[in-house]
This record gives sequence, structure tokens and C-alpha cells, in this order.
Amino acid sequence: MARGSGSSGSYRDWEAERRRQVRAAEQARQKRERELKAQEQQRLQAEATARDAEAAARTRQLEARVEELETILRSSLRRDPQIRLASLRRRLQVPPLDLGPLAHPEPAPVWKAPAPPGWLQRAFGDAQRYETALRQAEADFAKAQADHRHRETQRQKKVIDRRRAHQQQVVEAERAVAEENARLDAIEVGLGSGDRHAVSNYMDLVLQTSPYPEGFPAERRTGYVPESSLLAVEWYLPAPEIVPEHKLYKHIKTRKTVEPTPRSIPETRQIYQRVIAQIALRTLREVFDADPGKLITTIVFNGRVRTVDPVTGQQIEPYLITMRATREQFSALVLNEPRFKPVECVRRHFHADVSPHPEELEAVEPVMPFSMADPRIVDPVDIISDIDKRPNLLELHHKEFEAFIQNLFTKMGFDTKLYQASGDGGVDCVAYDARPVASAKIIVQAKLYTKTVQPTHVRDLYGTVQHEGATKGIMITTSGYGPDSYKFASGKPLELIDGAGLLALCHEHNIPARILNRGKKRP
Repeated sequence: MARGSGSSGSYRDWEAERRRQVRAAEQARQKRERELKAQEQQRLQAEATARDAEAAARTRQLEARVEELETILRSSLRRDPQIRLASLRRRLQVPPLDLGPLAHPEPAPVWKAPAPPGWLQRAFGDAQRYETALRQAEADFAKAQADHRHRETQRQKKVIDRRRAHQQQVVEAERAVAEENARLDAIEVGLGSGDRHAVSNYMDLVLQTSPYPEGFPAERRTGYVPESSLLAVEWYLPAPEIVPEHKLYKHIKTRKTVEPTPRSIPETRQIYQRVIAQIALRTLREVFDADPGKLITTIVFNGRVRTVDPVTGQQIEPYLITMRATREQFSALVLNEPRFKPVECVRRHFHADVSPHPEELEAVEPVMPFSMADPRIVDPVDIISDIDKRPNLLELHHKEFEAFIQNLFTKMGFDTKLYQASGDGGVDCVAYDARPVASAKIIVQAKLYTKTVQPTHVRDLYGTVQHEGATKGIMITTSGYGPDSYKFASGKPLELIDGAGLLALCHEHNIPARILNRGKKRP
């Protein structure tokens, strides 16, 4: 009985120990599960935190890029756009001739005679071997001398070639430096006299050195028209894709991914319009401020983009913004005002034409084609005038000039009618565009002047356009216009073509002409 009772106690102890071990094992397993679960949660939380940080970082990059685009104008206001031509003068910088190993001749071979045999070696016949070795040594030395002379000759030829090439490099560098410095000197002299090419080249330098954000084209060109104190600027804009297509990045927790949120088309359009409006205003500021002699009173800005038509796949270059501004108009602007709105400014203050849908590459018509001011095409002053056989328009009579303008418009594809001298009500010529879709009646007035056309004539032309019920009025002169004339014409169906523009039209339609003032005064 006692034995059974003891045995039963041992079993109970064993069973209790077993259960304790089972509980301990279960507790250990649960603890491991909790630890693994906690580790998994920590891992998931760390991944989620990383995705949150990635989304925030990528969003900040987008916001920084948009901020960079939105401050193109404001960020440039402290920069002085003037170019000190003296600082651009080049100096001759040609590294000295480095011949390297060719600079020093190779050491000449040294004669080393074989050791003569002693009396004991001679006794055993080594004298013959010595003679053989001596003749071989002499032959080897002679060959070494010949090889050395050949290598030295080749070295000297290479030295001569290197020196000749270096001298040619120096001559070419001197010529390039002299040409560049002469170009800068010509620009500096021409700025003082208002030379067409000098002012154009100087303003090219001004605009080319203006720093823009990454991704902006660097192609731009200028043309100065001294007859009208006008500078035409043709600027290649960045494509609408310069605006980031995504607005922000989000962490999508259900998919455990970072995904972009697209920017709406209206927002992209508005940002891009602000970008190109800022480029235009910044260009006005830099040109007017960099003009050392106040030679420029009016600026025409044409902004175009080089891209591919998605419909045809062809390369196209539509204009997306065009405007004309006078120095007086621009002086009224406060560009650093935080509430300043670039698009509203160019549209309402300068009557600019901004593409309403630039993302669709909807083009606008430039207020003045750049070809009318391009100094490579237009150069009215011909120094070798006695050789140039092109007719000088200033030598025509008034009615001959009016007939010339009528013929020009006829060649341009218009139906024209020339009015008689008396009772024409201010109309010299009427040009009709007979196309059924774009029919138009255009009043054309021709001014054979050598002095600036007065604003009263431009106002009279506008009155005539209204009185005749015409679509548009065009005034063409052999001289130029002042800023008040351009200011009045802004936003009205008027086009002012000065002498440079007239020659550009003649050049475009293969009509020989020049404008050379020989001192004969015109009204």
C-alpha cells in the first residue's frame, strides 16, 4: 500500500513536471511568435516609413522644380545683365611646346672591347677566339652606331614636325584671338554709333549669358532696327513638357507602393503660360537694362518652341507667345511685387498674344516676323553703293513708291487696288485676301520718308481702318517708327512695317531693293 502510494506520488510529480515543461514550451513558443510578430510589425513599419519618406522626398523634388519655374523672373532681378566687353577680350593661351622624350637625344653607343687573352690563354689557342670576338664586337658596335644615327635622324624629324605643328597652332590661336578681339572692338565702336550689327551682336551676348534652369534651350537671336530703335528677339522656349507631369507622390498603403498623382491639364497649362510670360518679361528687363546708350525704345518678343507634331510626326516650330513693348510701358512695372502676375501683365499691359492651349501647340501669329529685323537679311546701308545695282527706294517718287508697294502686295498673293492721289481719304492701296475662309480687306498706307513717322499718321490710319470697315491696317515706310506709334498700335488691328521690314519682304519675294539715304530730304 505504501509502495503504491509512493509510486502514485512519483507519477503525479512526473506528470506535473511534464505539464510544467509543456506550459513552458508553449509559453516560449508564444513568446517567439510575439517577438517575430513584433519584428514583422517593425519591419513593415520601417518599410512604410521609408515609403512615406520616399513619397515626401520625390514630392519635394517636384515642388522645387515648379518653384524654380515659377521664379524665373524674380530670381534674375538682382543680376546685372550688362556685358563688359573688355572682360571678354581673349588672350593668347597656347601651352609651350612639350617634346617629352624627344627633347633630348639618345646617348650614343659606347665601345666595349672584349678582354684580350693572357699569355696562358694564348698558349692554348685563345688568340683565335679573341680575334673572332673582337671582329664580332666591332660589327655589333658599327651596327649600334648606325641604328643610333637612324633613331637620331628620326627624332630630329619628329622634333621638326612637332615644332612646325606647334607654330601652326600658335598662328591659328593668334588669328582666332585677333578676330574675336576685333569683333568685340567692332561691337564696342558700333554701340556708340547705333550700328545694326553691333547692337544685335551685343544683345546676343547679353541674352546668351543669362542663366536659365536645366532643360531650357539656349537658342535665341536678336535683330536691331535703328530706323525704329527696335530690337526683335526670337526665343526658343522649352516645350510644355518642362512642367513636371506629376503633382505629388503618395504612399498607397494598401498596395505598399509609392505612386504619382498626375497634374491636371489646366494646372499644367497655367504653369507653362506663367513660364513663357516670365521669359518674355525677363528678356525685356535684361535688354532695357543692358542697353548702354538707350538705343532701344521698343522690343518685339517672339517665343517659339521646336517640337514634333504628334499628328504628323513632322518637326514644327509654332509661336506660343508674341508681344511688343516700349521702354515707357516697361518702366511702369514693379517686377518684385509678390502679387505680380506675369500672364495678366503681358496680356493686359502689353496686349501680348499668349497661346490659350500651349499643351496642344496652338500657335499665335507673331506681331512682327523676326525676318523683318534679322541683320543677316536686312542691311539697308550699302557702302559699295556704286556697285550695287538694286533700285534705291528713296530715289522713287511718291506715286512710284505707292505702285511699288502695290506690286509687292500683289506678289504676296493679294488682290490690290491703288487709289488716286486726290480724295483717297488716307488710303494709298487696298489689299484683298479673297480666300473664302480668311477673307480680309486691308488698308495699306505707304510713307516714303527718311525721318521717323509721327504717331499722328498711325492714329489716322486706325481711323481710316474703322471708317472703311477694313479688317486690318498696314503702314509701310522707308524709315521707322517711334515708341509712341508702337504703343498706340498695340492691341489694335494695325501692323507697322519699317524700312528694315520692307527690305525683308522684298528679299522674301525676290524683289531687288535697297534703302540708301544720300542726304536728300523727304517730307
